[in-house]
Amino acid sequence: MDADDLRIVEAVARIGSMNRAAAELNMVQSNVTSRIRLLEEELGVQLFVRHSRGVQPSEAGLRLLFYGEQIHALFQQAITAVKEDGSPKGTLRIGLLGTTAGLRLPTLVAQYAQEYPRVELGIVTGTTTSLIHQVVEHELDGAFVSGPVHHQELSEEPLFVEDLVLVSSLSVRTFDDLAKVENLKAIVFRQGCSYRQRLSSILDGLGIRHVMMEFASLDAIVTCITAGVGITLLPKALVERLWTDKSVTVHELPVDQARVETVFVRRHDYHPTSALNAFLRMGREISDIALLDRQLEAIN
Repeated sequence: MDADDLRIVEAVARIGSMNRAAAELNMVQSNVTSRIRLLEEELGVQLFVRHSRGVQPSEAGLRLLFYGEQIHALFQQAITAVKEDGSPKGTLRIGLLGTTAGLRLPTLVAQYAQEYPRVELGIVTGTTTSLIHQVVEHELDGAFVSGPVHHQELSEEPLFVEDLVLVSSLSVRTFDDLAKVENLKAIVFRQGCSYRQRLSSILDGLGIRHVMMEFASLDAIVTCITAGVGITLLPKALVERLWTDKSVTVHELPVDQARVETVFVRRHDYHPTSALNAFLRMGREISDIALLDRQLEAIN
């Protein structure tokens, strides 16, 4: 088995047809069929299940595809590492929470794009759970997520500290008012968002009954809160930036419920490129935690 075999297996599994996969690979169908058959004989397992509409991976085939994706990612990392000359360039894919994007992204990305125009920077937003998965699967070079993470395949570096607040419509002035709202909507991001879990825990602790209402974007959540639909949990700095017209009520929380760290995660086995190192260096320059450390060093 070699890299070409894995490339053929991936194409056949993705397309679901030996014939169409052969066309994409610029091969004749008989060669594709033969390579798959020889590989199945070599491994002693059936990689594809044949049916009237084409083929689909067997359980053994799915296991091979899983490792094939990791091998492909390692090949790409090897190529990048060999070409590395200390000058930031190439592609860099970074994951961000929606709230982190609203607070930190504009300044960081604008500065980075100006200083390193040879880097093709791709930004992906998502929940903590989804972003961690994408980093583990080599789909992202790294991501800013809510910490702590404690994942055996990832390293994490705390960079930002957020103070969270409850945000509701102007008509809800106190926690007692919240408790009186019938069918209170807790407006959150989709499953996997750490703020979602924290908000539910806070409301449960206050004895406030609620139901979850999911949205995929921060803009949609902002619109609903302003319209008086429900309550949400957001970083205080983001609230101050978005609602300068005082169109909502902000409910402060105890420090143990409000304080949350944003950490940058990447794979332990990932060779950091100059592009990533430069991005992290800029991130550390605007880091709340790094600033506090510098202040403490100055005092000492």
